[in-house]
Amino acid sequence: MTIAQHLATIDRLCSEEFPAEHSRSADGTAGPGYHVAELVTSEDFWDTDGATRAETEEQFEAERDGLSQLLTRRWGPPQCVSLASVLERSTSGEDIPEPWGDLSSRVPDLHLWRPDGCERWIALGIGRWGRELPFQLLALVTVTDPP
Repeated sequence: MTIAQHLATIDRLCSEEFPAEHSRSADGTAGPGYHVAELVTSEDFWDTDGATRAETEEQFEAERDGLSQLLTRRWGPPQCVSLASVLERSTSGEDIPEPWGDLSSRVPDLHLWRPDGCERWIALGIGRWGRELPFQLLALVTVTDPP
């Protein structure tokens, strides 16, 4: 996907209805009050060296940052939010509302916007499930406030 396609996906999700139940969609996952689009997914790293993983991570960060700059032109600077405390609270047994509970298990931080006059939060992050697993550039659209 190109940056223009990423923006089109985010724009569509900003106006699309949310499903009544958690489900997979053509873009990723969705549920009551949220959409999570998997904009880009890398290859896995089972048979590669650490340099390949580091290079891929840099590419994903550059793509996130480029997309973030375009969204900043629309909505102003994002809040840069760590999800570490959300993950800690979740692993301690606290019930974290979705999509935040799931995201905190794989996305360490987000670029987060709430455009003026909009009820929805929009966020970008890089999913990192594990050292050998793929990176994912994720876009989130939700009405659920960050915990």
